[in-house]
Amino acid sequence: MTPTAQLNVLLLGSGGRESAIARKLSESPCLNKLYIAPGNGGTGASGINLALSPTDFDAVYEAVKEHDIQLVVAGNEDPLVAGLRNELEKRAAAEGRELLIVGPGADGAALEGSKDFAKRFMERHGIPTAGYFTATAENVDEATAYMATLEAPYVLKADGLAAGKGVLIIPDLEEAKEALRTMLAGQFGAASRSVVIEQFLSGIECSVFALTDGAGDYRLLPVAKDYKRVGEGDTGLNTGGMGSVSPVPFADAEFMAKVEDRIVRPTVAGLVEEGIDYRGFIFFGLINCGGEPYVIEYNVRMGDPETEVVMPRISSDLVPVLLAAAKGHLGDAVVEQDPRTAVAVMAVSGGYPGDYAKGKKIEGIADAEADCIVFHAGTTLKDGELFTSGGRVLATVALAEDIPAALEKSFNAMKKINFEGIYYRRDIGKDLL
Repeated sequence: MTPTAQLNVLLLGSGGRESAIARKLSESPCLNKLYIAPGNGGTGASGINLALSPTDFDAVYEAVKEHDIQLVVAGNEDPLVAGLRNELEKRAAAEGRELLIVGPGADGAALEGSKDFAKRFMERHGIPTAGYFTATAENVDEATAYMATLEAPYVLKADGLAAGKGVLIIPDLEEAKEALRTMLAGQFGAASRSVVIEQFLSGIECSVFALTDGAGDYRLLPVAKDYKRVGEGDTGLNTGGMGSVSPVPFADAEFMAKVEDRIVRPTVAGLVEEGIDYRGFIFFGLINCGGEPYVIEYNVRMGDPETEVVMPRISSDLVPVLLAAAKGHLGDAVVEQDPRTAVAVMAVSGGYPGDYAKGKKIEGIADAEADCIVFHAGTTLKDGELFTSGGRVLATVALAEDIPAALEKSFNAMKKINFEGIYYRRDIGKDLL
């Protein structure tokens, strides 16, 4: 299987991240057919949607066989934490099938699947992160004593995957102690049987992405910053992300040199040292504290909505790079970056991140696409018409010379789109000016 082969690729996932990856993959001359499972109302423009769940390993492997898939790209974390790569590799080996997978096995996916594992990994390899203590039902008194040594606010993180809802930041100590007991009692199910208590770090966040090959080599992708709060000026409830920007002005050459030296290289080397054959994306959720980078979290896939600005800024063919990483030898693979700025504005359903209605007809996308890229997230096609099917519905993404120009293009494109209850922020990236 050479980088110039005509590959059949299966991309797993259904959100805006997968919409952006699908569009990028579809541009490759190395691609024969692209399948997206399950995809959404917009991914059909880049490939063929398959109605199956990424965590249904039987269905995934049947699709691999039926469509003669050579490369599987895992979009979201759930199947990876559940052992997708392990299971697919086992089945392919049993049948003598050559199958390459972008995404770590269950051991590497623990970097996201267990906050405690990630903190202990960073501790072992001297990677800068906040101080922490892992609480369980058996050590609550010790855990609350540790809390009392910290300055407010208090950060509580469910150890396992909690659909993005397992992090609490609480200003009052007694309230935080009570919240800890509630979490340990099952607030987030099995995910909060253990809770990581963290020292609060003050600074500005950014997302750094690397693609690694399991042998110690990696390539950095464009840096991005996302916006979690639903309200303008970073107010209101946390969401899955209301927009993103790339590049990030404060992530300059000096800052990124520190990131590579103190965080990226030690992480990749640490995985190799511990015998973890990690082939795939690593998302470094970082915070810049007075010019010094610290790791807030690892993710084992690309971020969303950051991917919506990262993929348009990759100017080279991504498929050969993914193939090289999955084969365990990045070699001379190159990731070239467009120097322009990308801004993504996310349109969400009215009421999100609380209760919201679905099934609202979406209009105006063709007009918006005249000067913008539109990536779909919570959309579905019915009888040729597009409807909302999620809280985060779609993103308009523009490339321009700087943040104000890209934001204006993206915002103007968004004004052409309409569905009942549509809401979006108008200030994405303005804090960086």
